[in-house]
Amino acid sequence: MIVELQNATLTYQSPDGEVEALQGITFGVREGEFVSIVGPSGCGKSTLLSLIAGLEAPSSGAVLVDGEAVSAPSPKVGFMPQKDQLFPWRTILGNVTLGLELQGLPRREQLARVNELLERYGLAAFAGKTPAQLSGGMRQRCALIRTLATSPKILLLDEPFSALDYQTRLSVSADIYSIIRREHKTALLVTHDISEAISLSDRIVVLSRRPARIKAVHTLEDLAGVPPMARRDHPSFPSYFQTIWKELDVNV
Repeated sequence: MIVELQNATLTYQSPDGEVEALQGITFGVREGEFVSIVGPSGCGKSTLLSLIAGLEAPSSGAVLVDGEAVSAPSPKVGFMPQKDQLFPWRTILGNVTLGLELQGLPRREQLARVNELLERYGLAAFAGKTPAQLSGGMRQRCALIRTLATSPKILLLDEPFSALDYQTRLSVSADIYSIIRREHKTALLVTHDISEAISLSDRIVVLSRRPARIKAVHTLEDLAGVPPMARRDHPSFPSYFQTIWKELDVNV
């Protein structure tokens, strides 16, 4: 397993006292797998990504990435948040090289790496544009390229499509999925959208209300190899949707 959570629990201090956000979370993610995490609003889905990213430490239990305990942010892990967070005063080229600049990579190597990605994914012609000149979908693709440029093994996606309208969201999520598959990355996606999770994932982890515990894990074996958009017309799609919907709707 490239990502492992072993009985991970997180308790934090609030003005009203201690709050248990995660309770005994145990699961693993295989290299190259696409796993979605769904659960009720506020249950701790994004907090779970923060543990894997090394932004927070578990109160008990362990989080491992590539066999090593996570104690701080790692170059093996790339994080793509809800908003693209592109700097409006920088060009697209300037935005996608940002992570490499922070790593201190020589400029020639920065340009060689990002120009290849921009060319591969149809954004080379927009390298000199600013984010305001791009559509929402193109901005998200730039955000992913910025993350991929640092060569992480694992991508953490925290509702990266939530700000897009429905039609754009469908096409962009399928586009991002194809890029992740082509780059052979391991991905964990947090989403509120059950349909999106079914369309993109190899497995879906369903969390309970806070404190979050694992209620179910669904392996979508019969959808393996089916493209995201085609999955929505697959005979198994309604069954998966109804099962997960019921799991999310039950108080525990």
